[in-house]
Order: sequence, then structure tokens, then C-alpha cells
Amino acid sequence: MIQSADIREWRDHDVVDPKGHKVGTLETIYVNTSTDEPAMATVRTGLPTRQRLVFVPLDQAIVGPGYLKVAYAKKQVRASPSIGTDGVLPAEGEEAIFQHYGLAYHPGTGGERKLARR
Repeated sequence: MIQSADIREWRDHDVVDPKGHKVGTLETIYVNTSTDEPAMATVRTGLPTRQRLVFVPLDQAIVGPGYLKVAYAKKQVRASPSIGTDGVLPAEGEEAIFQHYGLAYHPGTGGERKLARR
């Protein structure tokens, strides 16, 4: 598993899909609140004047020299739920991200958020 401290060092590096196509630029890491392990990343995409942050799971992610390779195709990542470049993920938006990637979503037993920004 990629350690949270390690992956933060890759901020502003390219994020590529399994075929090596550039998806965007790594912006930030979200960890699973129950394990404190990296779970999702936000990727800056779009034109310089109209950028947004899309979410991509970090399961099976590989760190290479100057890039982060994710296990999801560029098209799927770019179609994922997004926020503005200075936005914050609302708690009610978490489940949609997991559903987009076909992943199970289980908030904390007290309804706590599953993701926290690091």
C-alpha cells in the first residue's frame, strides 16, 4: 500500500491511466477515515481557464518516476463526480464517487464521513 506521507510528495505530478494516457495532475489525497489509508485522489483536469478536480480511487495505484498510475481508464476518471479547484467534497457527495467506480460505500457506524482530505 502507498503510504499517505509518500504520496503527498507527488502533488502536481502527472496522473496516468493503465495505458499511460495522461488524466491530469495530482492535487490532493483523501484517506479512509476508519483506516487512515489513502483511498482517493483528486486530479486536476480541464483547460487552464476551466479546471476542476475529479476523484479516482487509489487501489492498485503505482507510483513511478514523476507520475502516479491509477487502475482506471482516463475516460472513466474524467467522467467521475467533481468539485471546483478550491472546493470541498460535501459529505453527501461521497457515495456518488464510490458508485461511479462500482465500489461499496459504507459510512461510519455513527454516519461519519468515509473520506478525509490530507
